[in-house]
Amino acid sequence: MLQTSAAGVLALLSEPESVLRQHALKALLPLVPQFWAEISEHITAIETLYESDELPKESRDSAALLASKVYYYLGEYDEALSFALGAGPAFEAESRAQGSEEYVETVVSKAIDRYIESRAAESPTEKIDPRLQAIIEGIFKRCIEDGEHKQALGIALESHRLDIVKHIFSLSSDTGLITYVMEAVLDTGFKLSYRDEVLHFLLPLFPPPSPHSPHIYALTRLLVTLSDASLTVPLLTSLVPDEKLLAYQFAFDFVEGGSQEFLEAVRNGLPVVGVYGMELDIYDNLRQILSGEESIKLYLDFLKRNNKVDMLILQATKDSLEARSSVYHTALTLQNAYMHSGTASDQFLRENLEWLGRATNWSKFSATAALGVIHKGHFEQSMVLLGPYLPGADASATSSVYSEGGSLYALGIINAGMGSTRGVESYLREKLKASNNEVVQHGASLGLGVAGMASQSQDAYDDLKTTLYSDSAVASEAAGYAMGLIKLGSASEECAEEMLVYAHETQHEKIIRGLAIGVAFIYYGRQEQSDGIIATLLAEKDPILRYGGVYTLALAYAGTSNNDAIRKLLHVAVSDTSDDVRRAAVTALAFILFKNPSQVPRIVQLLSESYNPHVRCGATLALGIACAGTGLQDAVEILEPMAKDPVDFVRQGAFIALGMILVQQSEASSPSLSSIRSLYTKTVADKHEDPMARFGAALGQGFIDAGGRNATISLQSRAGSRNMSAIVGMVMFCQFWYWYPLAHCACLAFEPTGIIGLNDDLKPPKFDFVSNARPSLYAYPPSTKPPTKETVEKVATAVLSTTAKAKAREKTKEKEKAVVDGEGMDMDERPGVKKDATDDVAMKVDEPAASAPIPTPSAGKPGDISPISGSMSGLPETSSSPVPTPAPAKRRQPAEPSSEVLPNFSRVTPSQLVHVTFPSDGRYQPVRPVATVPIAHTALLSKAGRSPSGKPAAPASDRYAGGGGILLLTDRRPNEAVELVDFDAEERAIPVEQADQDQTGLTNVGEAGHTAGTFIDENAPEADPPEPFEYPFDNDT
Repeated sequence: MLQTSAAGVLALLSEPESVLRQHALKALLPLVPQFWAEISEHITAIETLYESDELPKESRDSAALLASKVYYYLGEYDEALSFALGAGPAFEAESRAQGSEEYVETVVSKAIDRYIESRAAESPTEKIDPRLQAIIEGIFKRCIEDGEHKQALGIALESHRLDIVKHIFSLSSDTGLITYVMEAVLDTGFKLSYRDEVLHFLLPLFPPPSPHSPHIYALTRLLVTLSDASLTVPLLTSLVPDEKLLAYQFAFDFVEGGSQEFLEAVRNGLPVVGVYGMELDIYDNLRQILSGEESIKLYLDFLKRNNKVDMLILQATKDSLEARSSVYHTALTLQNAYMHSGTASDQFLRENLEWLGRATNWSKFSATAALGVIHKGHFEQSMVLLGPYLPGADASATSSVYSEGGSLYALGIINAGMGSTRGVESYLREKLKASNNEVVQHGASLGLGVAGMASQSQDAYDDLKTTLYSDSAVASEAAGYAMGLIKLGSASEECAEEMLVYAHETQHEKIIRGLAIGVAFIYYGRQEQSDGIIATLLAEKDPILRYGGVYTLALAYAGTSNNDAIRKLLHVAVSDTSDDVRRAAVTALAFILFKNPSQVPRIVQLLSESYNPHVRCGATLALGIACAGTGLQDAVEILEPMAKDPVDFVRQGAFIALGMILVQQSEASSPSLSSIRSLYTKTVADKHEDPMARFGAALGQGFIDAGGRNATISLQSRAGSRNMSAIVGMVMFCQFWYWYPLAHCACLAFEPTGIIGLNDDLKPPKFDFVSNARPSLYAYPPSTKPPTKETVEKVATAVLSTTAKAKAREKTKEKEKAVVDGEGMDMDERPGVKKDATDDVAMKVDEPAASAPIPTPSAGKPGDISPISGSMSGLPETSSSPVPTPAPAKRRQPAEPSSEVLPNFSRVTPSQLVHVTFPSDGRYQPVRPVATVPIAHTALLSKAGRSPSGKPAAPASDRYAGGGGILLLTDRRPNEAVELVDFDAEERAIPVEQADQDQTGLTNVGEAGHTAGTFIDENAPEADPPEPFEYPFDNDT
């Protein structure tokens, strides 16, 4: 019989006999799930029994367990945990009882949370409860026995139990577990002090690296994050001379993600002389690599020799956008700059000098600055390339201040992050102090900030501060951005205070905005150290300073996926009174979540449907920046409807974001690619479309073909660490909403994607590797076909039926007359037979002889025959149709191969890296794994590149599939002759017409800029200085 109440058992709790009370406690335990509400009314009596000394310990444990279960059902989990700890053995027995799994799991989770809180407290007020400690130790023991090491490591990491981490590694000796701990502490919201403590603890646990070690990427990321030369130099010296290739590989990888300050410290820390003679050369090579110049030269050569820019796309945009409009001129300037970023190809500019000459004022500034994007990384030639425009003795007498300012900005972009080591920073400082023109000061300030990024130069900061205090809306705004860039990541309270004080004093909104973003740069990557300044900025009355507070939060917690930071941004996005601040808050989500791109569509889904167009616009950029280069279909599905939004700037954001996401995607991997490209072309060509939308479509075309279709957009390095330059570049790009020239900084996030192999002499040998994927999955997009001239076809002349009837009657009369004259023998019809006069005569059509004859109606079947289909109008066609001839059999197309062989210096996209292998019998083998993601994780992609459902397969991993880049190669046959990639012979073919034009039609340009097909060999003997030239900006019409 079912029990309907626990009143009888509860009554026994009041009995004086202890035996009855003990029986009641045991009897009530299984009744709690059903009668917990009734039992909760007697919770005081149960607690009294738990504290009573009259009952034996076993009964008191039962009372504690009973109270714990009642509090659990009441939702009081803290109380439930407290009494569970008092239950002792009774709780352990309950954990093995059937039906109590949910209760036990909840209490254990609460115990872990309380233990973590107690351990993480900086100064715990009281000692941790030994009963709680015992539960946690039991959990550790159970996880280790069951082989669930990652669960134990997660709890140990959060509870600051590094001894458990060391114990687990000593049992397994699995470097993958150390890598797991390192990634966990770097990619989640741990405090900086504890993060550094854990990384210092993990470093000695890694075994010494050797060729093909799986933890090379982890070591690189760890050392770059710590940026401590005292830890990095011993690693490099330990590899010399026995593993010099691995030392070179580490040096190249450090350059990918390390700051200039860190690399300079490592260079200075390397030994000046070696024990053996050969070591001196190795250390010299390491210093050369750590300068960053070797990497940039190799990537520039890669971009030049693989340049696949489709010039017809640029030409179509030029023909569609009116050059007299400064907005459209800037749009095409940026599109061309993005497409040719790093390729040094100025072919489009040379072929369209008339269009280029129409640039005026700030359009001229942007057009000159675009030369810096195109020639980005050409350190040696930067002064020569920009000589005709730079202010000073080399400048033309008719040069414009806009050209001068733009050239200084371009000089900074070419030397981005490297200006302090090449003297460019001092040159820009001189020009900044020497000029009194605000346009030139604007360009010099921006160039100085980009070139001296994170240099911490106090002299440059002071010069910029002097420019700031001039209170020029144009020059001081750029000075505000540049001051933050110089002090990037320093967390200098003094600098931040100075900038905020002036922001409160000035009346210029442009200056306030520059200072607000500058403060955000100062606190880049500082996490909890920036909480105070963030709270101050977000509480400001001025919306521009709140705008800066949003970006301070985004940059301080960039790449951490910190939940508190996300929560603050979402709160601002839906509650702030300023549209600009709300838009910025949604966009800022991308900078916090870019390491988990698959989470962003889910978070911004509702925001993308907001009634506020500024929030929708922010959602587009958040998707574009966070999911850049991933081809994530969930993001594309959100953005495609937004490309048809009724508000123009929302459409603009959608076009830009789609270009970022679909960069380096193929039609086989992203089904939306062809339709998006067609949408770009249609939008740009539509003269009735809003200018902002056409501007966004032009930028989207530039992003989707960035770097000659050989670069992706990534905010993290190949090893997985944050890419400082890329993050800063994207933050600056987001300010294009207010100032178009800042959009040039997007090129700082362009990362070449290829495999460049080097031997022990740091020379590129010729070799092949295999991509184990269908070539179409990662192929270049097909080139645009030139428009074909439409041929006018001759239209058949239709004859009216009335005219045809008249002709037929005349013909009949002629036949009758012929019979009378004795010519009836030649007629087909008998003379006495006439056709029914009521019959309609078919309308005839004069057609070419090659066309098929039109059937005539049968006798007695009235009706006209259609000149189009050849059938009777208003009647079904007769069955007397000709017998169809069998169609020729279609030729069967050969099946696409499942792999392809690629040479050195080939483009390999990030998602393709996991499929790359080196032949086991090949001469050259890389010293580190090609990809950071194991190839086993890519089983999702079948030979057909589709998932089991038949839809195109998604990317194999949400995380950025890093790796590739510059690889040092072991030579298995060192005695054989080495065949190197010939740099001198590398010259792309140029059409004859273009070559003739360059020789004859561009004599006014000179020979300073090399043609699109010319390759610069930096190691060749220095040639005679080129003749000066400049683009005819001043031929304005």
